[in-house]
Amino acid sequence: MGAVRDEVARRLRRWRSTALPIAQAALAAGFSWLVATEVVGHPRPFFAPIAAVVCLGVSLGQRLRRVVELVVGVAVGVGVGDVLISLIGSGPWQIALVVALAMSAAVLLDGGAVIALQAGSSAVLVATLLPPSAGGGLDRMVDALVGGLVGLAVTALLPANPLTVAHRQAKVVLGELSTALRGVADAVAGRDAVRAAGVLARLRDSQDAVDEFRDALKTGGEIATIAPIRRRRRHELGRYGTAATPVDYALRNTRVLARRALAALRDDEPVPDVLPDVLRRYAEAVDVLRDELQRGDEPVRARTAVCAAAGSTTHVLGGEGFSTRVVLAQVRSVAVDLLQATGLSRAEAVESLPPLTRED
Repeated sequence: MGAVRDEVARRLRRWRSTALPIAQAALAAGFSWLVATEVVGHPRPFFAPIAAVVCLGVSLGQRLRRVVELVVGVAVGVGVGDVLISLIGSGPWQIALVVALAMSAAVLLDGGAVIALQAGSSAVLVATLLPPSAGGGLDRMVDALVGGLVGLAVTALLPANPLTVAHRQAKVVLGELSTALRGVADAVAGRDAVRAAGVLARLRDSQDAVDEFRDALKTGGEIATIAPIRRRRRHELGRYGTAATPVDYALRNTRVLARRALAALRDDEPVPDVLPDVLRRYAEAVDVLRDELQRGDEPVRARTAVCAAAGSTTHVLGGEGFSTRVVLAQVRSVAVDLLQATGLSRAEAVESLPPLTRED
């Protein structure tokens, strides 16, 4: 019984996480039909609810463009379908020809996959369910436009919180970074090459989290643009946007750091004793950055923590082996990335760090 309750609870949580998009799609479908029938005057505007649901069904961050793609795809599919079916009739080979020509026309117009697929599906509908005699192609294009615009209107009037997904994905990305920094620190402190290899393997899989973070920011930016009640969130989203690219670079530089740390351990190169402590302090600064961004604060404390941690490596950048020298150089590169994530320019980040000195 306990396992059944857990499974039910899990499914309910999954449903709650999608309840708003489901409600948006349902309202958009019904309202688009109402607008197309009562306002525009079309008796059976089936393209309107289809366009509304498709528009709302795609990932946020693409809806403004998707409305245009839907209308263009419908226009191409309906146009090709109406012309050809009226000339050659309807049947298996006619449907195949219409779909091929409609999708080819969409591709030749430099359209994306959505335009081509919409053109093909529209041509099928024209050739089968609604042949040219059942209604004009222009009416169907208008229906698609109505559905797309209603979908956008529902998104604007019933918007999700643009920061929710951004918070969640930022937590994942910054968590990956702080975990990696601590993992390299522990591997170096314990002279554990196996652990370093594990950290490196995990870092190689971190790009998906970065891509999802960027998609979340695009989602939030779109909501804040089209939903008036969410526009006040744009400033907080802006801080996440400022941090996104430097955090990506910090992960990449940490990946290089982990790879060279692994090489240093395998080659038994001596590593400065201060390195594990510096990396752990970087990880703590990343945690502070995550918390400050989530609260909507300017990340001043994170900036101070990064500068303090980086300052303790300025006198050991020489290193005794090639891999160790690369590791220590990457330590400074990661510091520059993290400072940029707090809102500094690259020049300001470099100037904020103590000057380099070489220990003989």
